[in-house]
Amino acid sequence: MSETTEHDSAAESSVTRGARRYVALLRGVNVGGRNKLPMADLRDIFSAAGCSAVRTYIQSGNVVFQAGQDLAERAPEIVTESIRRQFGYETVVVVRSREELRQVAASNPFDTSGDPRFLQVAFLADTPDAEAVSRLDPRRSPPDAFAVQGRHVYLHYPNGVARSKLTNEYLAAQLQTASTMRNWRTVLTLLELVETP
Repeated sequence: MSETTEHDSAAESSVTRGARRYVALLRGVNVGGRNKLPMADLRDIFSAAGCSAVRTYIQSGNVVFQAGQDLAERAPEIVTESIRRQFGYETVVVVRSREELRQVAASNPFDTSGDPRFLQVAFLADTPDAEAVSRLDPRRSPPDAFAVQGRHVYLHYPNGVARSKLTNEYLAAQLQTASTMRNWRTVLTLLELVETP
């Protein structure tokens, strides 16, 4: 069974003129039995917001969709409020365009030829200023390393992510913006999905 599921609503038979492809990344859903969110319900939320060609990938809250730029910019607020109202908890929703995701995939400063589980990308809601970036301690969790590029933090975990102190919570607190992480394999898979009609 495919891990990718597409919404089959008849309302998606036509695509709004000027619509572009986007990826939405949710933080902390369906993790350890907490913040449960069926992907069918998540697709319904995006469709109800006016998005088309809505697809989800695995259960951790990855959504590929089409929308006009204005709707895509408002999607994090709309989806966050819908989840709060329907499921009773707060989450973070970060959106990137297809072009932005291409740039993410092309800009990893670490060696991407090895095991993709040792590479992660933190997707930030906002671009941190230089002062915030300077608060990140490169010696916090050796031999782990990071590199900040705009609204993304590339992370390399040579010994795996489980015991690292370079956590999503640490990044969000120091950079003063919401953040959600994806491993390199997921980043590349999402890029494939957003490139596929």
